[in-house]
Amino acid sequence: MIEFQRYTLANGLRVIHNYDPSTVMVAVDVLYDTGARDENRDLTGVAHLFEHLMFGGSVNIPHFDLELEDAGGENNAWTSADFTNFFDIVPAQNVETVFHLESDRMLGLSFNPEALEVQRNVVIEEFKQQCLNRPFGDLMHGLRDMLYQPGHPYSWPVIGIEPGHIAKVTDDEIRRRFYAHYAPNNAVLAISGNLPYERGRQLVEKWFGDIPRREIAPRRMPDPGFPVADVEREMRGAVPYPNVVIAIPMDPYGTLDYRVADCITDLLSAGRSSRLYRNLIAGGDGSIIEADASIVGSEGPGFVMLTARPCEDSDEAINNAVAALTAQLRQLAEPGNVTAHELERTLNRFESTFALSNFDALSKAQNLAMAEMHGEDINDTVPRQRRITTADITRVAAQLASRPRAILKYRPAT
Repeated sequence: MIEFQRYTLANGLRVIHNYDPSTVMVAVDVLYDTGARDENRDLTGVAHLFEHLMFGGSVNIPHFDLELEDAGGENNAWTSADFTNFFDIVPAQNVETVFHLESDRMLGLSFNPEALEVQRNVVIEEFKQQCLNRPFGDLMHGLRDMLYQPGHPYSWPVIGIEPGHIAKVTDDEIRRRFYAHYAPNNAVLAISGNLPYERGRQLVEKWFGDIPRREIAPRRMPDPGFPVADVEREMRGAVPYPNVVIAIPMDPYGTLDYRVADCITDLLSAGRSSRLYRNLIAGGDGSIIEADASIVGSEGPGFVMLTARPCEDSDEAINNAVAALTAQLRQLAEPGNVTAHELERTLNRFESTFALSNFDALSKAQNLAMAEMHGEDINDTVPRQRRITTADITRVAAQLASRPRAILKYRPAT
């Protein structure tokens, strides 16, 4: 049980506070309800660029990292299709420094052209390293392009379609995006650690209370335009071995079927007792070297991803891998195929993973922020998952197995 208190400031900032005197640290997490989903196809990667720009100087603080390091703290951030998250951890006696820093960049960036140029170059270089110079780095570009219609904001990865988009971002675009999305009424502030509630509320009111509300740009979620029949594509690149990916549309976050799909991928791939390992790797014929299953979940419709590494780069081996992955999913759709014991083992793994993911203050702050953003009680996470039944597994597996798929065959360049 994670104990917490919550409140909302007059400017719309939602705050959730967990007091934990067992640690000498305090973690502060600021989660903004904006991400790559708020981009247009002709200017992508901007949400990720903003993640970097938020460290490039704010109204009153030119060097975020130096100020935090002087207080003995650390920080980092991440961006997804739907959210942008900033998190800090600092010794409890220096916690006010974090409130000062985070509130100042919520108030306003410095909009320094030099900072934009520096971070622009950093992000372009990151794109080259991750997508152009790394094996399979452009796999998600191909897969998302196959699944979603071109105008859908999930049809490109968070890092963007190509670095030329970042190169043409203007100062005006930066200002427009900041004031349209990075605001107290579009954020959650989560606190976890050795900071009593009353003192924490005092600091939140002091540093965040006078930041004005802003008019938030409306979010768009067009029809994903999923394929109406199986679509296949072959990609070739400088990769050491072939890779097969099957992507199947799934329901959005917050639905029962989303949670069931997550459970299905655990049944297939979590640990050495999983079906893909037992049936295709340890108990297979050697034609598949690696296999995995996961969900790419989103606030809108996402997808289940099944992957396999065939033993050789031949049409036969690749097609056999596609057939083997398909067969493992279809087995789960057979009534009575999943036993209560197998489901219980998977749910136990989920519960232990959840407990470990909330072991320290920083993890709790991030998880509390996300639960608050979703309007959920974090303490209902495990009970909610445990309400999944074998009948749910069979039903959702049957749905997934019957839906049109995107099949990507990524092979070494010839």
